[in-house]
Amino acid sequence: MKCVVIDDEPLALSIIEKYMVAFPVLELVGTFDDAIEGGRFLKTNPVDLLFIDINMPDLSGLELVARLEIRPMIIFTTAYKKFAYEGFELEAVDYLLKPITIERFEKAVQKAAERFELGKSRQGDESIVVRSEYKAIRIALNDIAYIEGMEDYIKIHLLSSRHPVTTLMSLKGILGNLPESGFSRIHRSYIVPNLQVKSIQNKRVKLLSGIELPVSDSYIDFIEKWKNR
Repeated sequence: MKCVVIDDEPLALSIIEKYMVAFPVLELVGTFDDAIEGGRFLKTNPVDLLFIDINMPDLSGLELVARLEIRPMIIFTTAYKKFAYEGFELEAVDYLLKPITIERFEKAVQKAAERFELGKSRQGDESIVVRSEYKAIRIALNDIAYIEGMEDYIKIHLLSSRHPVTTLMSLKGILGNLPESGFSRIHRSYIVPNLQVKSIQNKRVKLLSGIELPVSDSYIDFIEKWKNR
């Protein structure tokens, strides 16, 4: 798993770096003592796991994680228990209290490794795994009716259920985990499976399920691409 560590305390950074050597599953690709700098790196360098301190100047670890469009697995590190609730609200893998022991670090790494194996975003382009209500849920790609963006989270509407799966992710983030040839963004709030599109009229898409969705001007090229498939 590719990892990044962000902590404004040099000693904390060095301890985590030292611990990582004992775990071949971890590949350290960057350490940062500044949250803003670390956030910039993460925008252009996706990783699998982020170790991040919560209480930092300028930008807290909680704020940085909340801003990430494509969010890796998170392990928060802090000297304060009071932040535990906020950490788990962001669906963190674990929450390590300083000083961190190697035994406690190992447990956190094991949790991350298990989630990594379970949550690999693709399985032969047949399914995706998302986190919803503290569970990992596997969704068959051919069961997706459409995906709706709702600010900080998305709703994945299914053909097999009246109840959508809600997960903390952006449309841009989920689109990166879907096969490019199978799904298209048609609006700032909608992604559709190409094979579910029955017809298009007056910049509105009608799906096989009967649902109608708008096509915005920003994604108007979808109409021509769909016609030429």
